[in-house]
Amino acid sequence: MLVGIEGTIEKKDPTFVHLNVNGLIYEVNISVNTSNAISEPRVKLLVTQIIREDANLLFGFMDMHEKRMFDTLIKINGVGPKVAMATCSTFTPITFSRVVTDRDVGLLKRVPGIGPKAASRILVELADFIVDSRESSSVLDSSMSDAVLALESLGFKKEQIKKALSGATGDTSELVKFGLKKLQRL
Repeated sequence: MLVGIEGTIEKKDPTFVHLNVNGLIYEVNISVNTSNAISEPRVKLLVTQIIREDANLLFGFMDMHEKRMFDTLIKINGVGPKVAMATCSTFTPITFSRVVTDRDVGLLKRVPGIGPKAASRILVELADFIVDSRESSSVLDSSMSDAVLALESLGFKKEQIKKALSGATGDTSELVKFGLKKLQRL
């Protein structure tokens, strides 16, 4: 299974690129957001590969959150790669997270291929899809995420953990210790 591809752009359209990788040219489907982010002639993309009876498709992303959004969407019954890619082209991951959080069916219906029924089903199944609007690669975010996961694995509920860790800073172990102290009082 392919997870990434790096090469020189031979041809670029808003919805796909042809990448020359050591003499082999691959067609990689991309979102409009990824297309706009590509500025260099050489590019490295995160890839989701979908193999079917009649096709071997590659979907490329510059941003890990966009890839996660695509991968999550295609797991929903009735949402294929075409609709998932249209959603990635319509919304950034942060905007999509807000749409899901606000349960905004009207905004989701703007995506080509999504009607009212599909929009409602997507919002129900993606209730937990939230992207942090802060810089995703910062150490604080990864420490906070790790601490939340650690506390969830100990049996605490997400709502309780969020209350306990609000305003806390530090590395993962400090956050877990702080969270445990607070959670004992709740």
